[in-house]
Amino acid sequence: MSTESLGACVIGTGRAGMIHARNLANNIPNARLVALADAHGDGLQKAGTELGIKRKYTDYRKALDDKDVDAVFVVTPTVFHREIVVQAAQAGKHVFCEKPMAMNEAECIEMIKASKAAGTKLQIGFMRRFDKSFKHAKEQLASGVIGQVEQIKSVTHGPSKPQEWMFDIRKSNGPLAEVNSHDIDTLRWFSESEISEVYGMAGNFRCTEVSEKYPDFYDSVLLLCRFSNGIQGCIDGAVSVGYGYDARTEVLGTDGILFVGSIRENNVVRCTRDGGLASKAIETWRSLFRDAYENEDRSFIQCVFDNREPEVTGFDGLQAVRIVNAGNKSIRDNKPVKLQT
Repeated sequence: MSTESLGACVIGTGRAGMIHARNLANNIPNARLVALADAHGDGLQKAGTELGIKRKYTDYRKALDDKDVDAVFVVTPTVFHREIVVQAAQAGKHVFCEKPMAMNEAECIEMIKASKAAGTKLQIGFMRRFDKSFKHAKEQLASGVIGQVEQIKSVTHGPSKPQEWMFDIRKSNGPLAEVNSHDIDTLRWFSESEISEVYGMAGNFRCTEVSEKYPDFYDSVLLLCRFSNGIQGCIDGAVSVGYGYDARTEVLGTDGILFVGSIRENNVVRCTRDGGLASKAIETWRSLFRDAYENEDRSFIQCVFDNREPEVTGFDGLQAVRIVNAGNKSIRDNKPVKLQT
């Protein structure tokens, strides 16, 4: 590793992967994007052309053999995370792994152990911790301005239809993982406690054309949470909503209430003579959390140079996966599920 910059490879050049790749190529002074990897050659070639990257690997293991690669950003479907992260750690590479961390607790533990054994960093991609508004909200809670926290409610509704692999709960762990991992982490972060019990309910309302092939898939979910410190939580998730990208959190305290996030793209509201009010909705998470993605990438690169613990650790990723799996079990069994804390 250079004393001035860290050589990085992004593994997975889809929508989220390209956010990290563009940041590394253009926005982070002490990082160099030296390679890209993706099993899908067409997307890989397109990404390489856009970013001017010559080293393009359809086999990620070749990227792990590249001596100029000091760190990898793993942005593949969740089912591949464990294998890539473990091999990257064994190759001596620092790892940024997008959420969800893995499919189950055992995979998360293996990833954490591999990183510790290799002495490499492992950061999980919960970018809301790096968003200006969410960070300010966390500071407000810590100051006690709304008193003792009683309830935390978090909403994430995604506008687009899931990709084919996401319909298969065995490969994706469903919207609780793909969409609501961020909400789970926000609840843990804001409450400063662990979830001890969950009760989930779900249904497929907008993607009914896949019901026969994927009978377990749900596009709408509610997850009620009880924390070990007594705080109550609620997560509201949905995909394929169409109206826009919706990410909001509400925290009720004994002395007030705190709201974070907005469905509006800006504060402009139009009123016309027919009596209607209109305001443009945020279309995608890629625009809403643009700065947060850049900030988390900067933080990861800097933690390597500073030789410090990442701001979002493998343990944070593990806890989110535990809660996702408990929530899915509750949905299947139609009853509350207790977690060991």
